[in-house]
Amino acid sequence: MSELINPNPIVHERKSTVRIKSGQRTEASAAEGREPIDALEIFDHIRDINDPEHPYTLEQLNVVSEEQIEVDDARGRVRVQFTPTVAHCSMATLIGLSLRVKLMRSLPQRFKIDIKLSPGSHSSEGAVNKQLADKERVAAALENPNLLSMVNRCLAPPHESANQQQREVGEAATAS
Repeated sequence: MSELINPNPIVHERKSTVRIKSGQRTEASAAEGREPIDALEIFDHIRDINDPEHPYTLEQLNVVSEEQIEVDDARGRVRVQFTPTVAHCSMATLIGLSLRVKLMRSLPQRFKIDIKLSPGSHSSEGAVNKQLADKERVAAALENPNLLSMVNRCLAPPHESANQQQREVGEAATAS
């Protein structure tokens, strides 16, 4: 990419999360012998997805947060809203697709996954949400080797080179 969509994103610290055991299990989860899935668990799955444009995670750019996640374990539904760093972000569909793929690969098949832009966060909110909700479009996108490669890069664990790039950006900002 020759020109960044958002050349100076605000980078946030990784938040510490603590799971508080409530001792409450639904009858369905108790009968199946499993712990219910909650928003924190979903957040743990998606927080370290790499931004397609910057060497930061979606959590560091405040694109995803635990507060933007709703889980209905009993009904098998997960809803994630995300907020791009700029309203005209051309990577919004790729970010949404990466979120969907990560959760499809991580969660049991009984879950229906809804990925949407946070209301008012994008200039093409309706069009992007429509693409992300269309199962046929998502399936077709994942059959495209180039697009699947981009999604897999977003889902890959952070590499030392990305960490080095972050240090260089920080050093350059400090020097100026």
